[in-house]
Amino acid sequence: MALFSLNKASAQDKSLVVRIAKLQIDSAQLENYKAALKEHAETAVRVEPGVLTLYAVYEKNHPTHVTVFEIYANEDAYKAHLETTHFKKYKSTTKDMVKSLELIPCALIALETKSK
Repeated sequence: MALFSLNKASAQDKSLVVRIAKLQIDSAQLENYKAALKEHAETAVRVEPGVLTLYAVYEKNHPTHVTVFEIYANEDAYKAHLETTHFKKYKSTTKDMVKSLELIPCALIALETKSK
């Protein structure tokens, strides 16, 4: 469902909130962190209509370097996301796993997704 909504979004849509989160994770906690992030992302996309995209990847050569690409329908959806039980659980569960976090606000140039 998120892909359908996202395909309708235009790169010119000024209401979308787009962010990149760059994290460095404690290597001893990497598998636990990945499990917590996966659970959080799946829940957020499934239950929050305003969470359009949460893509999480790690660098093959530096597995403790994680990048999350996030798209929210608007600023209200982003703020509501920060108040959800699942986001707060993710933050409290991972607080001692994250060595560094950089949040980068972004603006879209192109947003293209192929559906299956």
